[in-house]
Amino acid sequence: MTKTTGEYLRDALDGPWKDMRNQCREYLASDTFTTDPALDIKAARARALEQMQALVDTGYPDHGFRRENGGTGDAGAAVAGFEMLAQADLSLTVKAGVQWGLFGGAIENLGTEHHHEKYIRPLMKLDLLGCYAMTESGHGSDVQHLETTATYDVDTQEFIINSPTPSSRKDYIGGAAQDATVAAVFAQLITEGESHGVHCFVVPIRDENGGDLPGVTTSDCGIKGGLPGVDNGRIVFDNVRIPRENLLNRYADVAPDGTYRSEIENDSRRFFTTLGTLVRGRVSVGGGAASAARLALTIATRYALKRRQFRPAQGEPETVLLDYRMHQRRLLPLIAKSYAYAFAQNDLVRKMHLIQTGQNKDPQGQRALEKRAAGLKAAQTWHATRAIQECREACGGAGYLAENRLTTLKADTDVFTTFEGDNVVLTQLVAKELLTAYSDEVRDYDALDWVKFAATMARDVVRERSGVRQLIQTLFDSSNETVEEGDLSKRAVQLQLLADREDYLVRTAAQRLRNGTKELGTPFKAFNNAQEHILSAGSAHIDRLVLESFIEGLDLVHDDEARAIAELLCDLFVFTTLEQHRDWFIMHRFLSVERAKAVRRGVNELVEKLRPHARTLVDAFGIPDAMLRAEMLNDASVYERE
Repeated sequence: MTKTTGEYLRDALDGPWKDMRNQCREYLASDTFTTDPALDIKAARARALEQMQALVDTGYPDHGFRRENGGTGDAGAAVAGFEMLAQADLSLTVKAGVQWGLFGGAIENLGTEHHHEKYIRPLMKLDLLGCYAMTESGHGSDVQHLETTATYDVDTQEFIINSPTPSSRKDYIGGAAQDATVAAVFAQLITEGESHGVHCFVVPIRDENGGDLPGVTTSDCGIKGGLPGVDNGRIVFDNVRIPRENLLNRYADVAPDGTYRSEIENDSRRFFTTLGTLVRGRVSVGGGAASAARLALTIATRYALKRRQFRPAQGEPETVLLDYRMHQRRLLPLIAKSYAYAFAQNDLVRKMHLIQTGQNKDPQGQRALEKRAAGLKAAQTWHATRAIQECREACGGAGYLAENRLTTLKADTDVFTTFEGDNVVLTQLVAKELLTAYSDEVRDYDALDWVKFAATMARDVVRERSGVRQLIQTLFDSSNETVEEGDLSKRAVQLQLLADREDYLVRTAAQRLRNGTKELGTPFKAFNNAQEHILSAGSAHIDRLVLESFIEGLDLVHDDEARAIAELLCDLFVFTTLEQHRDWFIMHRFLSVERAKAVRRGVNELVEKLRPHARTLVDAFGIPDAMLRAEMLNDASVYERE
């Protein structure tokens, strides 16, 4: 049977885990996994737990765990499945992520064999419900300085878990309000009077009847802005004793006599190694948010293809919404960006899968993965927030009705910008990695060297450090056009523009930090003074990486007509990115005013070319009709008015 253009596009977007996505499409289309915004908190939480039980029967949790622990060992499939859940019910998505991704991931990645044997099979089957107690009232992003303590008592060979201050209360913890009986608690390990930094401990918090255990006080965060099915709560520990064996001791251990030992001697490196093993959560959150945005864009685009508004002339039919240029500009660039992020996410998941299954032995691979995961999580969750809001507005009053899902999607994804890392902090992390690599090259430059260096773009420094892939390098090498004269539709010119912005921002941020430290007196003041500059450098880096992934993804479209459409989408992604930063490109003389006007005209031309393919574009997102569940798509009364 011949494939349609949309099916070719969908195959490319689905990526290496197409089979997992198709399996999810089949069972998530059932009524079991529908969302119901009319439910109160109690009913919503009960429903989410019922849906979790139904997921166990599908084998969904198995992919996230290694074969020796009863899973399939398919890390990529686990993330792909999480993305698909985001199109069904986001309360279920988050609750599943907490149970099997965060809590289960902590046990498997930070624990050792006896922890695996005791906990993993029960938590996979929901015989053991857990939560992930990292965030505190006073410490969210600054995990390294959490205040909860775990003090070793050599006489009883127990750790004493304690919340010494009001700000050390564990807060916003999914599962803590009601369902979880055990917590993976992150706390400062203290033994023999010395603190060894943050470690993770398994701490029982409830008995079989749901009551708090002695020394444990849980409470409910109550009504949130969304995710009513997730029982977020707070936990306070008052000298709770747990066995020594409850320390998850993959990277460090405490002997019965209180002696601390770890193969990683440096406290900071041990801490970041610990967190690095849990990177799958950050990868999943970014992908889940982008998946929800694709659902919203599908709903809004299909509505815009039928809804009519205003007659162009007396006696003529009313105009379809998507025939208006501004409506095209509202939705089609966001669709293009969704394609770009889908290819970038698949690329990221592929890298994560190779590292977590041991197929990538590159010692630098984990650090590069963490940087890219941080940047893409920020970019994709910000994109979801903007895209879903735009979809809501583009659907007018119908978009504001809960039955059409857009308000629920917006409410439920809103927190994605802050959990698994606040987006501003994550973007700074990306820039910090770039600047660290960069500073190694220019550390000993004097003032004259800096002036000379400022006269060049120093492209090689940034690109060698951040890894330009072979296909992209070939495009650079084969181009003989300058940015000033080149055709803006040429991939090499597009890449050059985004790379030049990244290079310039990284170079000038480094220079500003160096000079600022001398002028302002302290590194913090220099950093604080240049913070917006640093954030721009991190964002520019991600824009360039996403474009590279999009260009490579084009080769996965195995049909001439589908490939031509994908090429237009790639152009639209670039042109809207240039338009978004048009002032910067003009101010820094990377684009003339006339070239900037050409960018604006280019966006208009591209949305016009893509307009006839709008339904194909969103159908390629692969969301079955049964999963859309937006009543306005079934309401004939607002359509086809003549």
